[in-house]
Amino acid sequence: MINKVDHIGIAVRTLDDSLPFYTEVLNLPLLGIEVVESQKVRVAFLKAGETKLELLEPTSEESTIAKFIEKRGEGIHHVALGVHSIEERIKEMHEKGIVMIDKEPRIGAGGAHIAFMHPKSTSGVLVELCEKKG
Repeated sequence: MINKVDHIGIAVRTLDDSLPFYTEVLNLPLLGIEVVESQKVRVAFLKAGETKLELLEPTSEESTIAKFIEKRGEGIHHVALGVHSIEERIKEMHEKGIVMIDKEPRIGAGGAHIAFMHPKSTSGVLVELCEKKG
């Protein structure tokens, strides 16, 4: 069911302030930056071995990330698990009593199909299912 930890999402106030720590101090390669309009975020991807770090900067005060930072401050936002057949995984989670935030997959950064589990079902951790097409 789970192939790997695909990425760890980290909420940051600004990429400009946060990226130097990851690229200059930790020497992690920057894979790219993109804006995901539907989620109101600007995302930077960094390679950390077999896993990526996904820095999430809000582009609007209404974004989920802006609200997260306002409530909890910067830091780990979610853990994304790589899966195949995301529709089947969503159905399986539902059958096992897991409350899904996303009942259907949606498009996330990098064109991945994603769906989040509610933290109330996962011991307080926001868990994302992530299927990369192609």
